[in-house]
Amino acid sequence: ESDIDRLILAEFGAASLLICAGALLGRLKMPQYLLLGLLFVPSYALNEWVLLSGGLGLVAKGAFVDTGGSIVIHAFGALFGIGAAISMTTKKEFETPVECDETSDRFSLLGSMVLWVFWPSFCAALVAPAEVPTTIVNVIFALCGSTLATYLVSLKLRGKVSVADIANAALAGGVAIGSTCNKVPATHAIVIGLLAGALSTLGFAVVQNRLQKAIKAVDTCGVMYLHGLPGLFGGLVATVTVDGISKGAQFKGILIMIVLALATGLVAGKILSLAGRRKEPYVDAEELLVEE
Repeated sequence: ESDIDRLILAEFGAASLLICAGALLGRLKMPQYLLLGLLFVPSYALNEWVLLSGGLGLVAKGAFVDTGGSIVIHAFGALFGIGAAISMTTKKEFETPVECDETSDRFSLLGSMVLWVFWPSFCAALVAPAEVPTTIVNVIFALCGSTLATYLVSLKLRGKVSVADIANAALAGGVAIGSTCNKVPATHAIVIGLLAGALSTLGFAVVQNRLQKAIKAVDTCGVMYLHGLPGLFGGLVATVTVDGISKGAQFKGILIMIVLALATGLVAGKILSLAGRRKEPYVDAEELLVEE
């Protein structure tokens, strides 16, 4: 690997950390985010080594299909964050609503627009040069599919289109196409995007509240529904869209990732809890100087 390849792989790890942090956002003290990074990165590296490099001999090297990181980056980050949230969510945090306003909605939409444009280069960063055009087209088609599905499903489920759905689920196609971004035709890519957008919107509109009540934990940014479910879907759909794939290795790799992510996340949450707690969750003034 070249230095640039290693730098890109490190950036992938940083992206997964950001996903993980989204599950805990607003409930950690500032130094705890640094501690979260120190706990997350070795866990992420272990997962990547096992699934992509044949580490420990659990999955044969090259047998697991995940070019753009649907499983290794997105699903792992989300499930690690969920594991940490389960370990450290207090009753007060669980009962405190996560609020938003017009300003936060605008910034969320702006961030989503930037990510939408950035996503094709993210998935194409490490593919062979000859596969870059195919990868970029597939990612754009998948994102178009998830954006369209989000509008339609959000309107159907909520009666009106939700800004939160658009800011999140519209990107689900980029998450789901990651595993197969250089391996499927464009027609498959747009179908993957449509299904991922619908799945993500369903997660935000229907599953989120029910799951939070079931596990008594808060996923602040809903990373499970943008990164977790679409990521798992993308890894699984590879078994039916990619010729010559080892289905056994794919299923085994996904199962290993789920166990590693939740186990290391649960341990990380316990360690973070020992480092103290904020008095008031989601209140910026406790950690930052906020102008009135």
